[in-house]
Amino acid sequence: MRLLNKDLRLQDVTLMYLTVLVTVVVLLVASYQAPAVHSRPALAYHIPLDPSGQLELSWNISYPTQEVYLELKVKELHHGVLLGMSDRGEPTNADLVLLWDDGHKSYFGDAWSDNEGRVMLDTQQDYELLETHQSTEGFFLLFKRPFSTCDPHDYIIEEGTVHIIYAMLERPILSLHELNISRLQPGVQRVLLLRPDAPSPALPRDVRTLEVLAPDVIIPTQETTYWCHIYQLPPNMPKNHIVMHMLSSYQINTLNTFLFYYASVITPGNEAIVHHIEVFECSPQMDTVPQFSGSCDSKMKPRKLNYCRHVLAAWAMGAEPFYYPADAGLPLGGEGSSRFLRLEVHYHNPLLISGRRDSSGIRLWYTPSLRRFDAGIMELGLVYTPVMAIPPRQRSFQLTGYCTAKCTQTALPVGGVHIFASQLHTHLAGLGVRTVLVRGGREVEVVQEDKHFSTHYQGDALVTKCSYNTADRNKVTVGGFGIMEEMCVNYVHYYPRTQLELCKSHVDTDYLQKYFSLINRFQGRESCSCPGTTVEEQFSSLSWDGFSGEVLNSLYLTSPISMHCNQSTAELFPGEWEKQEIPVVTAELQRAPYPCELSRRASSLNDNPTEVRPDSSV
Repeated sequence: MRLLNKDLRLQDVTLMYLTVLVTVVVLLVASYQAPAVHSRPALAYHIPLDPSGQLELSWNISYPTQEVYLELKVKELHHGVLLGMSDRGEPTNADLVLLWDDGHKSYFGDAWSDNEGRVMLDTQQDYELLETHQSTEGFFLLFKRPFSTCDPHDYIIEEGTVHIIYAMLERPILSLHELNISRLQPGVQRVLLLRPDAPSPALPRDVRTLEVLAPDVIIPTQETTYWCHIYQLPPNMPKNHIVMHMLSSYQINTLNTFLFYYASVITPGNEAIVHHIEVFECSPQMDTVPQFSGSCDSKMKPRKLNYCRHVLAAWAMGAEPFYYPADAGLPLGGEGSSRFLRLEVHYHNPLLISGRRDSSGIRLWYTPSLRRFDAGIMELGLVYTPVMAIPPRQRSFQLTGYCTAKCTQTALPVGGVHIFASQLHTHLAGLGVRTVLVRGGREVEVVQEDKHFSTHYQGDALVTKCSYNTADRNKVTVGGFGIMEEMCVNYVHYYPRTQLELCKSHVDTDYLQKYFSLINRFQGRESCSCPGTTVEEQFSSLSWDGFSGEVLNSLYLTSPISMHCNQSTAELFPGEWEKQEIPVVTAELQRAPYPCELSRRASSLNDNPTEVRPDSSV
C-alpha cells in the first residue's frame, strides 16, 4: 500500500552531498501544516519513548509487503528529531532517520552513524516519508521502511526486541557532517516491533473483572526497582480460565468454573516509568503467605515469596492483548491452586523522578463460559543455579538449556500437545533467546516470542539458547533469581495441560568440579573442594582470562547434563535424569529470504550472459 499526502508541499529539490564522489537525493520538507486527505494506515501499537513524555512512537505492520509503518509524535519540536535502531541501543553503528533544519529549510533523510557516532547520509534512501502535520497535540511524522533493505548500513527488523534510540535536535544543523549522535546522549527504548498477524477472537458476554494492583506505591528515586506485592484472591473462589492477557514477549472440565483474560492498568502519567508487570501464583503447598509490599530485593522480603513463581500474566511496554486459543484457557482458583498471588512491577526511572505514586497492575476478566481444554505453562531453559555462569568481560557468551526427548516421551501424551505461545526471559546481561524444536537431530520448528502457531510434538527435544553480554562486568555472573544474576527461560504456553511443568537442565556438577580443578592447576593454585565452599565462591576465586572462559564454554557445549523433568508437584518424573547426553543438532533451520534479497538474486540472474551452444536455437 502506497500512501501520499497530495496536499503536503514537499519540495522536489535535489540536495547534493558530495561524499566519496557519490550524489545523494533527499526530499526537502517545506511545510508541516498541510492536512491529510488520504486514508491513513491504522497504527495499532503505541509506546512512549522518553520518561518525560515528549516523544511517542506508533506503528503497524504490513506482512504482505514486509514493511513497517511508523509515526513519531513530538510534543514540542525545535530544530528536528532523530530516531534510530542499533544492535543494543548504542549510538554508534546505528540505522537512523532524521528530520532536521538548517535555520531556513527542513529536511528528511535516511542516515547512519559510524563507530564514533558521526552521522552520514545514506546513499540508499529506504525510509519513505508519507506525511507530516501539526496539531494541538504536537508534530507528527509518518514514514515507512521495509523489514530488510539489503543496505549494509540499515538495521534488519526481525521478530524479537528492537532497541530504539531517539534524540531531539535543539539547534539548526548546517551540515550532517557536524552532527555526532554520541554527543546528543540519545535515549533508548526497547520494543517488539513485529507482532502476530492474527485476528482477535470475540470475548464472552458475561465477563467479570478483578484487579491486581500495586498499593499506591511511592516509586523509589533510583533507576531500577522491582516492587513485589502479595495479593489474595477472594475466599472460596472457584476454578477460573484465563482466556486473554498481555504478554511481554509472548506468548476446563470442572463444575462451577470460570474463564478470564487480562490487560494492564497503568497509572496515568507513569506510562514511561512502568516498564513491565508480572503476576505469579504461589505454590499451592503453602497454606499461608505473609503479606508484603516492598522491593523484591529487600532483606525484609519473606522467604515464602520465592515460591511464588508460576507465571499467570505478564505485560511490558508496548504489549498488546494476547488471546488464548478458542478451545483452551489457563486455570486459576479452585481446588489444587493457591489463593495467593505475587504482583511484580518493574519501574524504570532513569530521570530519578521523586514523589511519584503508582497503582499500576493487571485487570483480569473472567466468565463462567468454560472452554474445552486446560492450558498449561511449561518452563524451558536452564535451571536457576550458579553452576551455569557467564565469565566477565564477554561481549557474547552462550548458554543452552535442554528439554530432552526422554523427558517429553515420559511426560507428554502420545498424541502430543499444541504450543501456541512462548515468553522468553533473561535478566540484564541477556542479548537474545531462541528456542527450537529438534527432531532426529534436525531443527524442525522455531518457538519464538510473538509467534502464534500450533506445533504437535511428543518424543522431541526442545533446545533454548541464550546469549549474554558481560563486557562491563569484572566479576563472574552466575545463574539465579537476583537481577544481577542471570536466567535463560522460555515459558511455553500449550494445551492440553499435562503434569509436566518444568523441563530444564544444567551442566553435570561432577564435570564442573573437574573444570575448577583444571583451571586452578593451570593458574598455580590448590583446588579446594571443601564442604563449605560454594560454587559462587569457586567461580569468584578464578582469574578470568581467555583460557578459563574458553574452557568453560567448551565444558557447557560437551559435558553431560542433569535434567529436571518436573511434575507440577515439583517432584521429578520417575527415571534416571543425571549425566544425560546433550541432544545433538546437526541441521539448523534457515530463514526465508527477504524481498530485497530475492530481487537482487533475480537481477543477478538477469545480468548473467546467456550461453548459446552450436546446437541451440535463439
